Amino acid sequence: MASRQPQFFVHQDGSKTAYEIVGNDTTGAEPLVLVIGLSLIRGDWEPLLSKLSEDRQVLVFDNRGMGDSTFSPSGDEDLTIELMARDLLDLLIFLDWKTISICGYSMGGLIAQQLLLLPYIDNNPVSLPFRVTHIILAATLTGPKNKEQGFKPAPPPSADKERTWEERRELRRPMLEASLDPKWVANPGNAARFNALLDRVSSGRYSPTISEIAGSKLEKYYPKLGKDGKVLVIHGKLDNIVPFSYSSDVLQHIPWARMVEVGYGPGQLESLDFGHHWFEYFSVDVWYRVIVQFLDEPATAIDDRARMY
Repeated sequence: MASRQPQFFVHQDGSKTAYEIVGNDTTGAEPLVLVIGLSLIRGDWEPLLSKLSEDRQVLVFDNRGMGDSTFSPSGDEDLTIELMARDLLDLLIFLDWKTISICGYSMGGLIAQQLLLLPYIDNNPVSLPFRVTHIILAATLTGPKNKEQGFKPAPPPSADKERTWEERRELRRPMLEASLDPKWVANPGNAARFNALLDRVSSGRYSPTISEIAGSKLEKYYPKLGKDGKVLVIHGKLDNIVPFSYSSDVLQHIPWARMVEVGYGPGQLESLDFGHHWFEYFSVDVWYRVIVQFLDEPATAIDDRARMY
């Protein structure tokens, strides 16, 4: 679905955000905003996107400078989490949705948190003219990696010559392998899927550096965050990109958040034995049930501190 031609939103600085609204708008379900992570593009949400869009509208988009989205004409802006959160805010204001749910994956989880904290930051705070009722924070963190480092990609080779397709694939391979886990990668049954993913992530996309998220320091703003948005944390114990220990930081800074439950009931996972690329594990139906079970929970009463619209 996300391979269709996108629409574009043009920001005041001339940059463009490529986005798609996919799915069924006749069910009355709240729109779901999917916020993708570092070096990823909107199509990387498949096959989860296709399943989630069966009974609700789903917004997918490329972060600034990624996929079909562009930098400003000058190209001299500092690419920060706050800038990408403000890009998302601009797009959501344009779409004029009054209530939404958000799922942020990896760096996308940081962008989602920054969006929620924009009303409280010291410099140029801005209110949100919509309510976020449900937030899913998947394989993410609350700021720079300051304890377990997890996988650290090697510096890319010199860009003084154009790389061949095979060179690009081999450059991307270690990161993709780290986003899964050795057992998953070694399983012959996953070989075709791994190669398909490797082809996708090798398709000439911009590679932001980890240093671009190093300045995201949100800790002092969390106490100001209202509690009217329910928060679900999804994080695998085999995550080698953002180690599982970082999920405890999310739960500490957002005390009303809860970890996805382990079990065999509705909305539960059979285990937390999965890697960073979480929806490549189990089945898409399992993840659909986990997410929809959470999104279908009644929204909480509005906290006066978080009254944003």
